[in-house]
Amino acid sequence: MRATPALSIWVVRRVTLALLALALAASPGMATTIERVVSPGGIVAWLVHEPAVPMIAVDFSFAGGSAQDPAGKAGTASLVAGLLDEGAGDFDSKAFHARLERKAIELGFQADRDALRGALRTLTENREEAFDDLRLALTAPRFDPTDVEIIRSQIISNLRRATTSPSEMASVRWWQTAFAGHPYAHPVNGTLESLPAVSIDDLRAYTRRVLARDNLKVAVVGDIDAEAVKTMLDRVFGGLPARSELAAVADVSPRGLGRRIVTRLDVPQTVIMFGGPGIARQDPDFMAAYVVNHILGGGSFSSRLYQEVREKRGLAYSVHDSLAWLTHAPLFVGGTATRAERTSETLDIVRREISRLADDGPTADELAKAKSFLIGSFPLNLDTSGKIAAMLVQLQIDNLGIDYFTQRPKMIDAVTLDDARRVAKRLLGGGLLVSVVGRPDGMMSTSAE
Repeated sequence: MRATPALSIWVVRRVTLALLALALAASPGMATTIERVVSPGGIVAWLVHEPAVPMIAVDFSFAGGSAQDPAGKAGTASLVAGLLDEGAGDFDSKAFHARLERKAIELGFQADRDALRGALRTLTENREEAFDDLRLALTAPRFDPTDVEIIRSQIISNLRRATTSPSEMASVRWWQTAFAGHPYAHPVNGTLESLPAVSIDDLRAYTRRVLARDNLKVAVVGDIDAEAVKTMLDRVFGGLPARSELAAVADVSPRGLGRRIVTRLDVPQTVIMFGGPGIARQDPDFMAAYVVNHILGGGSFSSRLYQEVREKRGLAYSVHDSLAWLTHAPLFVGGTATRAERTSETLDIVRREISRLADDGPTADELAKAKSFLIGSFPLNLDTSGKIAAMLVQLQIDNLGIDYFTQRPKMIDAVTLDDARRVAKRLLGGGLLVSVVGRPDGMMSTSAE
């Protein structure tokens, strides 16, 4: 009974992939497929109107995230996100879930360090009820005590498992060291000590402070026109406070560069996490940094880290790095896992390749291949309505403009070899903070390497 509507919406979603991807991937008309819609109440959304398939995706984001957790109560935002669809208005958790399942409506929320995000998926014929359900979840969450304790217990269970996960432990130690004394130091899901301290009053206070119209970004993709979107925006979000009450969060750079933190754990493989300062999304050098990061280890089998660590030496199954542009701290981060006796060798190779790229920059051939891949593979990020909606929200957060899809290939193509070499030194020459968890042979923590 419950699987049938979910399967139907899944089938419809798969059918819409090619249509939506093609609508945004055809560069000559790409900009015209995205429309900026403003409701009578002044709420803005970006819309991709695709009437060929009867489905609607709505994604949205409120600035704040776990950085707005009260002092000593890390995990508040995560707990709120887990509870917003656990009953709202006159409907308790069971009744609210039944409403969603009866019409195959998908509704979910999640928190990260900078934002609380949500996503709604519905068939067009069920949109009125879906919009009502979303409105209730945002404006009248119940936070019933039983539901609070169920979700809290689930998160605590995950936190307990994380205490024996080398990947989670490496990440926690890295963030705690890099951002000591800053809200980014706290795990998004909180800790075993902080989460039990979060009260229902804390949850209600968080929603009042963070869920507001002035820090809201919305994207809509699918079978709905601009006039209907305008009505939906005021209907769903119009009842939220006009202004948020966000606590000030300082801009910060990661600390501990040059340090190596080793945590002993009896596991088969040793996990390595490394990172340092990145380049902000609005920085003129960002696109060059994006290309350089791809050359180093940003997801391609031809990347330097992949070739040196896996292909040539078989030290790890995977190795990666990426740029992370948090609101208050741009980062360059990466990681891998290897056998205990090969940990030092693996880390030495990672550091050597980072240093070599910083000193010499990429080759002309590497640059050309990276640019071609990054331009050609981009439509693969737009193969579902949900991915498109999420990206449109992120573009608004990053203040990149509604014409970004047409401008992106030009910006990548404009990166010269001189740009890449200069930015490689800027991005990769600032030192690393390294977190290691496992049984690395002969490796100890250091204050500076």
